[in-house]
This record gives sequence, structure tokens and C-alpha cells, in this order.
Amino acid sequence: MKGKNEPKCGGFSDAFYGTSTVGERGQLVIPAEARAEMDMQPGDKIMIMRHPIHKGLMLFKLEAVREFLDEFTANVERLERAGDKEEDSK
Repeated sequence: MKGKNEPKCGGFSDAFYGTSTVGERGQLVIPAEARAEMDMQPGDKIMIMRHPIHKGLMLFKLEAVREFLDEFTANVERLERAGDKEEDSK
């Protein structure tokens, strides 16, 4: 089993958890290994997005999306400050 919350840089097989079948009410079961690795607990909010090109869905823990966006925003602000300092020195 893959380690919990470890970044994955491997191939397709490292990201593949198996299959699930859509039930009559449109429900899916997320495989236990995926839930454990992503630390998904009952009650967690999951964001579901359509893949922009292929017929597929992407799932994200809402908490993880917030963390990513906070980090992304902080990096953009840092780059903007660095750019401002570079402009000031001209």
C-alpha cells in the first residue's frame, strides 16, 4: 500500500486504484486504498470536476484545493513583490 499523503511522481500504475461501478442512484465507491492515501473521512467535502479534454472526472478534497490555492496565491504575491523590487532598481 502506498504511504499516506506521500507525493506521487511515478507512472500510471502508481496512480491507479482499481475500478468502481456507478450504481442506480449515480453513486460511486472510492476504493479503500485511495481513501486511506488521501485521508478521506466520512463527511469530507469533495470537489468533482470534468476533465477539460477527456471524458472523465477528477476528484479533490475541498480542503486540499484551498491549501493549493493559498500556496499558489502566496507564490504569485511573492513573485509580484520581486518584480516590483526589480522595477524599483531600474
